[in-house]
Amino acid sequence: MRSHPLLRRLLLLSSSTHRAMASTAAVARAGGVAAAEYEEVLGRLSSLITQKVRAHSGNRGNQWDLMAHYVKILELEEPIARMKVIHVAGTKGKGSTCTFTESILRSSGFHTGLFTSPHLMDVRERFRLDGVDISEEKFLKYFWWCWNKLKEKTDDDIPMPAYFRFLALLAFKIFSAEQVDVAVLEVGLGGKFDATNVVEAPVVCGVSSLGYDHMEILGNTLGEIAGEKAGIFKKGVTAYTAPQQEEAMVALKQRASELGISLQVADPLEPYHLKGQHLGLNGEHQYINAGLAVALASTWLEKQGHKDRIPLNRTDPLPDHFIRGLSNACLQGRAQIVPDSQVNSGESINSSLVFYLDGAHSPESMEICAKWFSHVTNDDRRIPSSAEQSQSSKSLKILLFNCMSVRDPMRLLPHLLDASTQNGVHFDLALFVPNQSQYNKLGSNTSAPAEPEEIDLSWQLSLQTVWEKLLQDKGSSEIRTWSL
Repeated sequence: MRSHPLLRRLLLLSSSTHRAMASTAAVARAGGVAAAEYEEVLGRLSSLITQKVRAHSGNRGNQWDLMAHYVKILELEEPIARMKVIHVAGTKGKGSTCTFTESILRSSGFHTGLFTSPHLMDVRERFRLDGVDISEEKFLKYFWWCWNKLKEKTDDDIPMPAYFRFLALLAFKIFSAEQVDVAVLEVGLGGKFDATNVVEAPVVCGVSSLGYDHMEILGNTLGEIAGEKAGIFKKGVTAYTAPQQEEAMVALKQRASELGISLQVADPLEPYHLKGQHLGLNGEHQYINAGLAVALASTWLEKQGHKDRIPLNRTDPLPDHFIRGLSNACLQGRAQIVPDSQVNSGESINSSLVFYLDGAHSPESMEICAKWFSHVTNDDRRIPSSAEQSQSSKSLKILLFNCMSVRDPMRLLPHLLDASTQNGVHFDLALFVPNQSQYNKLGSNTSAPAEPEEIDLSWQLSLQTVWEKLLQDKGSSEIRTWSL
């Protein structure tokens, strides 16, 4: 890649990071028998991806009762019942909360399993054992075990499970076979009808921040959405929530009351809790997720008879193993900063290139992402803007944006633009890009990308039109926008 004479900061903001990239893509690997087998597995997984429109009315439950049959076929009833599960739902931050929680418990000396979604590059990212993606060898072993048993027992009445359901079943098999001390499970979508909700007796449940997302499935109000998320609550199981808007909190409390359980609000962490350390995940909003994670991990430890390892109170700094877990937590694609090593290998900073990656895909997340990007790039504001200032020291800020057509850009882009502007960031260029994963996958047999004329850019052109209209309404015409 040829370097640009200006410092470039690219905000890669793609809701496909959370959805469209959740395909069967895998990191390219060397050829050979193992690579061929892995490609075959990816193909089998691809065959499970349903073509049904996500907003289809049947998707709300979509034969959820079939999960019980799948669990029985795989002989997972008892293993799941014995599993010491932490179950987390939410709109924003549930993956981060799960990551913090797992890292705390791993730092406390426990053998951990973590199931999150989606993956960015390799499906194995969804299954972590002791903080590390499951090995290819183990993944293949457990995949074939599940696949062959299900293929043998399924038919027209009980078809093979859909993509996410298969992966959830695979997670249960992996964690039970690997005999983890704790399994931290992130809900895929909603809560009540999610594949992970076959767990009938988790140790503790949590709900991260709620907002407007997947409205075509979960409902049009915060109350309806919260009701679906609260579907993971179980009688006799302690539940925590991050601070919520009143409408959402009312719905969560109502469900908790129906089950006769207490719903406790987990306060956000404060910097002093960390004794000068920083959270492993960037962004001020992560203090909310970390606070929920501390509550979940503490409750799990207490329920498992490890009271000596939990914080004494909410006012003192956290124990060292909690701080170590929070500061070492890592999750790709969430407020992640990635310098381009090839471009940045030059001696001059003026030729550097930095990507700021996030998968924000709700109005609230857009605002949080814009604030984060503004905060971490605020050094540029101290550069003089006089006519005499050398152009070589100017930082270009470029937006790379993608979202799936199921989302309404008028619910996303205005929040991104307004929050960026209010925090002193103005994009010099906006690029609206397609989901390459729709056209080719990453792997040892990767096909060449489609020629530009073969790719339908109508959706990207629609996004560009929305952005340009927003700029016109603000009286700005200097920014350039492209659809690629």
